[in-house]
Amino acid sequence: MEEYRSTPGAVLVDAREADEFASGHIPGAINAPLSTINQTKIPKDKPLFLYCLRGTRSKQAAGILKRMGYTVKSIGGISGYKGQLEK
Repeated sequence: MEEYRSTPGAVLVDAREADEFASGHIPGAINAPLSTINQTKIPKDKPLFLYCLRGTRSKQAAGILKRMGYTVKSIGGISGYKGQLEK
């Protein structure tokens, strides 16, 4: 999370499904579910930091986005996040 915060222009992406995102997400995150990640409209000039519940889907999404030309890093799961969640 610290790397995300210290990277200028970085976008925090929640790769969980919309209902999971709505139930609580890290403040400032946008939702781009793994199931539709190949349709993302996020600008390619933004570094992306992805998370999901435990890290599995964010790693899969990161692989897809890298092949699409994005600069991306999976930072694991929300289950390890200690801060307040946003709804």
